[in-house]
Formats: sequence, structure tokens, C-alpha cells
Amino acid sequence: MRNPILIILLNISLVSLGQMQDKVDFIHANVSIVIDPYSKILNGEVVYTFTILNKTDSIFLDAKNLKFKSVKLNNKKVSFTNNEKSISIKKVFKKGKSYKLHLLYHTIPKQTVYFVGWDKKRPSNRNQIWTQGQGKYTSHWLPSFDDMNEKVEFDLNITFNKNYDVISNGKLKEIQETDSLNTWYYDMKQPMSSYLLTFAIGEYHKKTTSSARGVPLEMLYYPRDSLKVEPTYRHTNKIFDFLEKEIGIPYPWQNYKQIPVKDFLYAGMENTGATIFSDSYVIDSVSFIDKNFVNVNAHEMAHQWFGNMVTEVNGNHHWLHEGFATYYSLLAEKEIFGESYFYWKLYESAKMLDKLSRDGRGEALTNPKASSLTFYEKGAWALYILRSQVGDSIFNQGIQNYLIKFKFKNVTIADFLNEIEQVGRTDLSGFEELWLNGINFPMALAKESLKASSTEMADFFELQSKLTTSLEDKETIIRRYWDRTSSNELKKHMLSRYYKSFSDDFLRTAFETEEVKIRQVMALEEKPIPVGLKEEFESLLNDKSYRTIENMLYRLWVYFPEDRAKYLEITRNIDGFPNKNVRLLWLTLAIFTKDFDNSKKSDYVEELSDYTNHRFHFEVRQNAFQYLDGYFRFTDQNLKDLINASVHPAWQFKKFARNLLNKLLEDEEYKNRLTLMSKQLNGEELRYINNKLNTE
Repeated sequence: MRNPILIILLNISLVSLGQMQDKVDFIHANVSIVIDPYSKILNGEVVYTFTILNKTDSIFLDAKNLKFKSVKLNNKKVSFTNNEKSISIKKVFKKGKSYKLHLLYHTIPKQTVYFVGWDKKRPSNRNQIWTQGQGKYTSHWLPSFDDMNEKVEFDLNITFNKNYDVISNGKLKEIQETDSLNTWYYDMKQPMSSYLLTFAIGEYHKKTTSSARGVPLEMLYYPRDSLKVEPTYRHTNKIFDFLEKEIGIPYPWQNYKQIPVKDFLYAGMENTGATIFSDSYVIDSVSFIDKNFVNVNAHEMAHQWFGNMVTEVNGNHHWLHEGFATYYSLLAEKEIFGESYFYWKLYESAKMLDKLSRDGRGEALTNPKASSLTFYEKGAWALYILRSQVGDSIFNQGIQNYLIKFKFKNVTIADFLNEIEQVGRTDLSGFEELWLNGINFPMALAKESLKASSTEMADFFELQSKLTTSLEDKETIIRRYWDRTSSNELKKHMLSRYYKSFSDDFLRTAFETEEVKIRQVMALEEKPIPVGLKEEFESLLNDKSYRTIENMLYRLWVYFPEDRAKYLEITRNIDGFPNKNVRLLWLTLAIFTKDFDNSKKSDYVEELSDYTNHRFHFEVRQNAFQYLDGYFRFTDQNLKDLINASVHPAWQFKKFARNLLNKLLEDEEYKNRLTLMSKQLNGEELRYINNKLNTE
């Protein structure tokens, strides 16, 4: 069993790391905000109800760059200090007494609230506002708590243009209508950490269903995307019902909403009862095979228990959020796609973690600065191994005891392990040392576990061994395993791993399968296409996979120049994924194909060039920039779009754009053009490009 003295000392040290107000308990917040999207000014009002647990002479709230118009305590003006990081109120607060703190404020949020569109000079067809609190940043628009340990019941009221839809946490109680503005009133029933408070504003329709237990499930979508609702939200009800049953604890919130937004910083964010996710996951049925929302959907949904209902004390315990959400999303995928999919996905993540360790970059799950790969994938592996070690019954009962005991509270890893130990009457110190505190991923143990659980994994590892020890011809050995298995996943991995060992005759056998993922392996190879298999490779252009089509269009165009026009005609009207992967490639190839649509080439150049514009998702823009950089010269508009991209909120895209801009500045012509162009800019774009030009 665990050392109780050590646990007490650990919890004391953790408290000292945060900014907890252990003498104050904030209970309820009634929040009202009004937003001007063009000036980006947010006017807010919040009334906090709190109780004093022990006498204190001050309280504070985190408040980043908020300007306060009025501060009242129990309806009386009170003196306060605002250092633009927090607001502090000095007063003798009596133990056991309840207070109401009334704050009026305004701000132009520097982060956390993102305004997409809303530029009168550059109008957008998709104006939106959305938030991303990510741990501790809600204080940029609401006086709140940059600490997960203060849990409050938030009710949020938002006033905005009546032509838009406003979505937030909780249940929509009513909409009060006026001539041009509406106020949406959202009500919560349970407390949560303030980083999980959210709102999203845009033009939406929604599909509403109910879970098996009657919980309302709201799936929002853009009006033009009605045909994408089913493939985007496919299996949502099944995932929800599975998680409730598997976890064994009822969903803890009033309803569950999912809201796609443009240019989101991540795949998704598990705001309480209101997940926001990237609209790059709004897909058609063909996209589903390669890029679907199922994993993200299940991951953010699992967070409603692990992270939202039961919340880590601080980052040292982040495994309790991301490892658990990743593990339960894998279980949901297992329910949907089968055991084979589940074990191969575990194997793929194990390979990544093993490489991390072999590269000397392994990390402990208790390291608050660990990578996402560690928290998510190693975290899921730790739970998978723990369940294998203690058994299903003990694991499930321990999970349920943990969630019930700490419902709407904060926890440490020790709290969770104690619950499992108590149910199983076992000592988990060995597990903790190896899987949680250990830096290197135990690949040998992982493989043994997979072999014991999955016959096809055992076959695959056996095949690997035979190929390194047997004197028999490689293809003969592989054929033997290929013919005896019915697993498409095993066949796909055999084909992918040993592709270069196969004869044309064997590849022809692989082509005959109707399984798109097996056929896709041939499309993704960089090896020259054998002339004798030209017809088979051409058939891949008709597969229901945009990834396959993109790769085969390019490879066929390269290896069979005499048929380039034919391949372009077959793929003429295909956009591909939401990032327009096929269309952008098609335009580039069409422009360079001799005697193909000569009268339209200038139109194709113009279309390709236009995709760098801010109207498009940043993934589309990045792909367009890459094609233009590789094969064309940038227009003035492209350069303006690149400067705009250099201050984009999505850090991946911003980093890409800044690197490309640095490269262009090495070219004297581009540098001169950018210097002239800077005179047409203002705001953040002007500041950034001037800084770059002045440092050159």
C-alpha cells in the first residue's frame, strides 16, 4: 500500500506551487458580456458569490488587462487594487460569512478570445468569435482563476447581433430579443474550473438527438454543410452511450454540444458540455476513411469525466486528463472499428514512444513539461497495462470509486492509485515506478502484452522473427502469413512494411482486394510504378480515398507523361479533404501540363493564388503557399496574405508563415516589394513586418 505520510507531504507541496485561496470558496458566478466584434471590445459584468472558510484580510481574482469601472462588495463600493494581472480586495473577511462581489469591467482580449473575420476592409463569409481557455487563460476576458482548484458554477449571458448564434456551457434557458441584439441566457448546475468556460458565436444550424439515457446531444454545423452532418458526427450517439456504460458513471452535465470553428488552434477542446473543434473535421463520406472526427469526438467526450468532472491539482498530474481521455477514446474506437484496429493503434503508438526513448527523449508521465506524445499515448498505455495487471473488475470498480469520491473536486495521481489499490488490495508501487515515473518506454513489455492479447499481433511479431532467421525466400514466408489471415489490418501492415520485397505478381493479388486501406499502401509508396501494373495503379484513382487519389494523381502524372491529360480529366472535379489537397495538386499539375486546357491556365493560376487568402482555413492557405513557393512567384496579394499569416493565432501556421517570410526576405526583389507593401498595412501586421525589415 502507499505511504500516507508521503502522500500528505506531496499534497502540501502541490498546494504551495499554485495560487490557491484556501480561505475562500467561490461558489457561483453570474456573468454577462456584450461584445463589439469590430472593435473587439468586450464589456463584462460578473457577480460572484463566495464563502469565507477562515478569516482573511484579502481576496483576489486573476484579471489580465481588464479595466474595472465598478467594484462592489455586498452592494457597497469597496477599494481594490488592479495591477492588470489580478484584482485584489483588502478587507477583513469573517469566517463563515457569505459575500457577493459585483464587478463591471471592459477589455480588448489579447488572447483566449479569437475574432475570425470582422474586418470591414477584408470582409469574410464566415465571421466567428470563439474562446480557447487551455488551462488558465479565461482571465483574459473574465475575472476568474488561473488555477484549476477553484470550481465555480458559472451562468453566462451573452448579448450579440441577433443574426448570429451564441453557444456556451450549460442549458439555454431563454433568448431575449430586441431590435438588433439578442441576449442568450445559459445556466449551469454544477461547478467547474474556469478554464473550461467558453462561448462560440457564428452562423449555425444544429442537429439534436438524445443519448440512451435521455441526455440532449447537440451537433452544430454551418448552414451550407447539411450533407456533411452525418459523416462528421458519425457514431456520436454510440460513443456517448458506450462511454457512459464503460466508465460506469452517468454523464455529469446537463447536455452535450459540439461546435466546429474556423482556424481553431488545436483539434478540439473539451469545454464543459460544449466541445469546440476545428472545422477541418467537417467532412464528407469519402474523407471518413482517412480523416474522421471519431477519435477527437471520443477524446473530448471522455474529458467530460476525466478533466472536467474530476480535475487535476496541477500539471504534475496531467496524466489524469490526457492519458485517461486517450485511453477511453481508444476503447470507443475499439467498440466501433473492432479489436484489430485497437491493437494496431496501440502498436503504432508504442513504436513512436520507443523511438522517443531510443533518441534519448523519453519522459516520465509525472513530468509537467512532458510532450503531448507522452501525456496522450504513454498515458493511454499506462492505463492499458494497469487494467491488464489488476483485471477488468478491479480496474472498473476503482475508476468508479475514484470518480464518485472526487466528483467536482481536484485530484492527484496518488488519489487515483489509492482507489485502485483499495479495491484490488494490491501494491501498485512497481507499476508507478515503471510506467509513471520511468523515463523510457518499456517496449519489450508492451510487445509481450500485445502478443498475449491479439493473435494477429502475435503472428506479425512471429513473421518479423522468421524473416530475420529463416533462409527461405522472404516473399514465400510473407505469402504464407498473408494467405492464412483474414485480418485486413495485418495484411495492410505486412504490405506496408515489406512492400519492396514483393513481386509484381504478389502486388497484383493485393490490388484485387476491395479493402481501400490495403490498396492505399501501393498508392503511398515512392517506388517507381512497374509498367506491367500500370492499369492496376490507375484503378486507384477511383478509390474512395482522397489520400489515395492525391498520391496516385501525382505518381501517375510523373511516370506516364503521355497520359497526363487523362489523369487530370478523371480528377478534375475533386477537391479532396477540407484542406483541398487534391484540388491544389490538380491546379499545379494542370498549369504545367503541356496542351492541357491552355485557354484556362491563367484561371488556374489565379485560383491557386487566391487560396492564400484569409477567407480560407489556414490548412488550405498553407498548402497553397507551399505550391506557390515551389513553382511560382508570389503576387503582391500573396505577400500581403503571407504577412497576415505571420500574425495568425494558430501557432503552427504562424511558424510556417514566418519561416517562409524569412526565406523571401533573403531575395532582394521580394524584400523591396515587402518594404513598399508595408505602407499599405496597419496594426499587428504593420508592426510585425516593420520589425522584420528593421532587423534585416
